[in-house]
Amino acid sequence: MDYTNLWAGCAKKKSIVGIIGATRGYGYTLLAQIPKVEYMELRVICSRHSEECFDVLTEIGYEKDNMVLCRSKEEILQAGENKILIVEDYKLVIECGITALVECTGNTEISSAAAMMALKRGINVYMVSKETDSVCGPVLNKTAEENHAVYALVNGDQPRNLLDLYSWGRALGLEIIAAGKASEYDFVWDYETGELTYTDGTDNMKILPEMKECWRYGGIETLQKRKELLKSYTEVISADLCEMNLVSNVTGLIPSSAFLSYPIAKTSELADIFIPEEDGGILKKTGVVDVFYNLRGKDEASFCGGEFIIVRCENKKMWDLLRSKGHVMSKNGKYACIYLPYHYMGLETPLSILLGDLSGLGTHPECRQISVMAGVAQKNIEKGTVLKVAGHHHSIEGLEPELIERKSADDLAPFYLLNGATLLREVKKGQPVTLRDVELSGNAFEIYKQGLKL
Repeated sequence: MDYTNLWAGCAKKKSIVGIIGATRGYGYTLLAQIPKVEYMELRVICSRHSEECFDVLTEIGYEKDNMVLCRSKEEILQAGENKILIVEDYKLVIECGITALVECTGNTEISSAAAMMALKRGINVYMVSKETDSVCGPVLNKTAEENHAVYALVNGDQPRNLLDLYSWGRALGLEIIAAGKASEYDFVWDYETGELTYTDGTDNMKILPEMKECWRYGGIETLQKRKELLKSYTEVISADLCEMNLVSNVTGLIPSSAFLSYPIAKTSELADIFIPEEDGGILKKTGVVDVFYNLRGKDEASFCGGEFIIVRCENKKMWDLLRSKGHVMSKNGKYACIYLPYHYMGLETPLSILLGDLSGLGTHPECRQISVMAGVAQKNIEKGTVLKVAGHHHSIEGLEPELIERKSADDLAPFYLLNGATLLREVKKGQPVTLRDVELSGNAFEIYKQGLKL
């Protein structure tokens, strides 16, 4: 898309932004970018740590004299329209005259409540908390449509970037066989020294000369050898499955398998891997979402947790020409991989906000609970255990996530509704946590149940 003149007629309009969960990670990157974006200004940030808000905003370059801490609606009204407000109660954010609410807490209960409050007031909502969208997305999209507001996932995170790529392909009439992303970290191998590094920020380096035997792709056997060599590093990652859950619910694409495929692959190999088994690939069905681990040489660029679609090549002459341009295609010429090797977090997010606030684009009323993310016990988990979402990947100790088509999900409990839930009975190793195993309540659970009726 050419953004040059997209908002040329909006000189008097601005997106007035409020952010919940603003000071760390994703929220920080967005705060840092907003001052550089035309048509946009920051009005309010919400965090339980108000002093941290002052420090972070000052570090970024906002003027401390222009910030005001408000603890009530009355204080907000008295603060002045040109001040940046800091609040500790998320309910106050929608009282600040904003047009855009950006939700970054990752807390399903809080973010679903905040989103519903905003949408019912006609305030646009931009959801960074993928955990919330995985269980509440269908109803939040519907609520936005009913209230003439926008509910949107955000660019900078893989689900929205992949949805944009998917919609681009569909608009061009391409048949999409699979859509997916790279997991967060790469396997980097030095062909000369045999050093292999896993880029998760730890000291995960080892000498692995055996990689030479499966460095060149020769078919499914190559993937099996790589998986065996690197099995101590690989796992099913909650964040990955959650992100594919979001894409599934909007597009109608289904999970390739309950735990997704996670082949260890180079970018150049994707069009030979994410294709049907009868053509030499790994897919037992098409129209799926999936994830891979990126393998690359020490001097090769990363996929950066980016996104891809695999499309069918229907006109041989056209695709032979495209192959000559260097595009990634399968050896049999039937499939191509089109990809975006990036997701820039909050640096990209202003585009989603402007598309929503100034152009009214973003809501997906067709969103449905196509797949459900659940949790399978990795060991026997005792009755009375309190389940807790924690860590960088927002995982639950003792549970391995799985992504199941809704029609096969029966009464599985959604993974991100389990935070803080107490097991009512023992869950045996290999069994999923069901709605009978826990007592769920709260705003997010009620929204989830509404979504199942759509």
